[in-house]
Amino acid sequence: MTNPKTIIVDGVEYVRADAPKGTRAIIVVDRGWIFCGDVTRAEDGRITLTRAVWVFSWKSVGFAAIVSDPSKADIRPMPGPVELPHESEIFAIPVGDTWGL
Repeated sequence: MTNPKTIIVDGVEYVRADAPKGTRAIIVVDRGWIFCGDVTRAEDGRITLTRAVWVFSWKSVGFAAIVSDPSKADIRPMPGPVELPHESEIFAIPVGDTWGL
């Protein structure tokens, strides 16, 4: 018996739901800012988010609903990487590699 990590159907690659996620995460920072991006944590304590988006707002659902379905939020692309001091991070939630894009 095989245990594939992906399967291709009609040219579209599908990934197992329990496959390890990449480095993309939603980062909630102080003063209410919420970003998502591919996370790099530097030794100097800086957090860099590439392919970053800003979770601007959402209505009629809770935070958990936008984590599972980003289409329920107003998500805006950032023009470049977002850099944060590690002290500003309240918490991070790992998400799929294309969340919010």
